[in-house]
Amino acid sequence: MSPGLRPGGVIPKVIDMGKGRSGKGTVKRVPVVDARGVPLMPTTPVRARRMLKEGEAVARRNKLGIFYIQLKRAVDPVPKGVQERTQPIAASVDLGSSFAGLSVVGTKDTILNIMTEPVNWVEDALRKRREMRRLRRYRKCRRRKKRFDNRKRPEGWVPPSTKARWDTYLRIIDHLRKIVPITHVGVEEGKARTKKGQKRWNNNFSPLQNGRNYFIKELQKRGLSVTLLPAREVARLRKKHGLTKVKDKAEKSFYSHCVDAWVISAWITGAATPNCLDIWYAVPLRFHRRQLHGLKPSKGGVRKRYGGTRSLGFKRGTLVKSGYGLCYIGGFDEKRKRLSLHDVKTGKRTTKAAKPDDIRVLTSVSFRSFYIPAIPPQACGTLAGR
Repeated sequence: MSPGLRPGGVIPKVIDMGKGRSGKGTVKRVPVVDARGVPLMPTTPVRARRMLKEGEAVARRNKLGIFYIQLKRAVDPVPKGVQERTQPIAASVDLGSSFAGLSVVGTKDTILNIMTEPVNWVEDALRKRREMRRLRRYRKCRRRKKRFDNRKRPEGWVPPSTKARWDTYLRIIDHLRKIVPITHVGVEEGKARTKKGQKRWNNNFSPLQNGRNYFIKELQKRGLSVTLLPAREVARLRKKHGLTKVKDKAEKSFYSHCVDAWVISAWITGAATPNCLDIWYAVPLRFHRRQLHGLKPSKGGVRKRYGGTRSLGFKRGTLVKSGYGLCYIGGFDEKRKRLSLHDVKTGKRTTKAAKPDDIRVLTSVSFRSFYIPAIPPQACGTLAGR
């Protein structure tokens, strides 16, 4: 079982990685919300354990699987003229083609580091949907008329695959805002170099820039202050803080993507050093679109139902405890009344014959996620040293 996904609301303990850590890489802050669900300033793990033990709060997990506590009382709003109870908290994003890093930083402490994989199946799903729609036009069945010959893409159009990737980051920030009072969002500013007379070259970069503009507009609609920092400035600040970045972008460590996100957040809030190097690895779950039946018939010429978000009354993606460990619910066998369970860490199916009575429901999640303790810089891959 992953250390950060313990049922019952157990806060991950500090894990000693040996010498050279200087006390870094420990969970420093635990998110807190009041009885109404209003996010408050995060507290220390020691105080969180005390409030749980004394019955002042209850343990919760959000859609990302992140642990937080909820007070049993409502906190009164701050009157006018009195200093706010919350401090500036920034959540910055370091984007990549296959991975991305997010870092939530306060004025002193690093609250959370997240490494995620973006949605990468939209292009194939649209291609399959297009093929099915074209085939239906040649069959005697209900269909809608074609609409592709009277449409014009508006200015600033974002391809569906690019939009889905930026929507993943928006979803993560929305989930974090429910448990942490985030006030600022930082984004690394990247501008493509255009070439005169090279229309094909220039158009290839427009979807990326349009996606970034879409991301910024959506954040501003949510009332967040957005800060753009050029890539050269990010590299300069990284050297100023004495931080390095690994060349292997797939490495599950703070130094692959979260390091740049932390630098941007620290520039906004004024934090001095990253005192938490642990990361929370999150991968969005894929729920297949509901279809009337499968594409290919099974034995006897019967086409089984396919897709949907419910399995024998359970919501797909529900985190459960079973004899196979910590899993989430996938598909089901309607005839045998059995559920398919998938491993939280790998996403692979562990069984397709789980009985509904043999599982214990924990919470509903939208991401399969797990906790990764800090890795000292000496144990990371080849450092870029930029």
